[in-house]
Amino acid sequence: MNQNPRPTRSEQREEARAKAKALREQSKKNERRRGVLVKGGIALAIIGVFAIIAAVVIGGMNSGSAKAQVPGNLTADYGIKIGANEQAFTDTQTPTPSANPGGVKLPSNAPLSIVTYIDYQCPYCQLFESANLDQIKGWLDSGAATLEVRPLSFLDGRDTPNEYSSRAAALALAVATYDPNHFFAVNKYLYDNQPQTGTYGPENAVLLTKVSGLGVQNMDKITAAVNDGRFKKWVLSNTTLAFKSNAELAATGTPFVTVNGKKYTGALDNAAQFAQFVTSQYSK
Repeated sequence: MNQNPRPTRSEQREEARAKAKALREQSKKNERRRGVLVKGGIALAIIGVFAIIAAVVIGGMNSGSAKAQVPGNLTADYGIKIGANEQAFTDTQTPTPSANPGGVKLPSNAPLSIVTYIDYQCPYCQLFESANLDQIKGWLDSGAATLEVRPLSFLDGRDTPNEYSSRAAALALAVATYDPNHFFAVNKYLYDNQPQTGTYGPENAVLLTKVSGLGVQNMDKITAAVNDGRFKKWVLSNTTLAFKSNAELAATGTPFVTVNGKKYTGALDNAAQFAQFVTSQYSK
């Protein structure tokens, strides 16, 4: 007599369903296990990245080597602040308007503080600068506003193979350090002559020649700073810090413009709209 009768079709189906269920549950367990491992790996990778960034920032800020120096004449927020007659605010200089053009009576809360986070390779920054820099200069000269420029280099490795963003920023900061009163002119030149996105961009030697032609002083010190990369490492570290500490900047990128701490969200190339925004801050 057969002691192991063959299962019925119904029993076979139930057995197949049970095996399928067991396989699905095991598969889910495996997926969860893989997910934990992947997330753990990502977490470790992120921790590693931040550790590297921290090391670069700390090393870059504190190192005494020529390639890790902090630029001079910067504000507490790492910008170069410009006032009347394109003069820079420094430890020994506070620009003061010599006259109020047109005899306009300035509001009691003047000057307003205009702050721009910029990247010299960013075409949107160029739109803003081209449309607004002349009228901003008028506000500076009248004492209606001050301008603080904070150069960044987040476009390195994306649109330019030779890291033009950080090179241009390092050049501008060398000018801020050794001839701060020409920073405004150099900033304008870099935007007026911005290389086309995706192209190599001018070599350092060409940029230095052009800057010298603007009447910039102490070109020997500026040239040495650019050639030995004195401020480039600082630019890269400060860019990381800026995006890490400013969530809005990280979300929107450059240009990031504020007036008395309020972000400008209007059209970048509309000077009238920006002027209206600036004027509206006088009553606040």
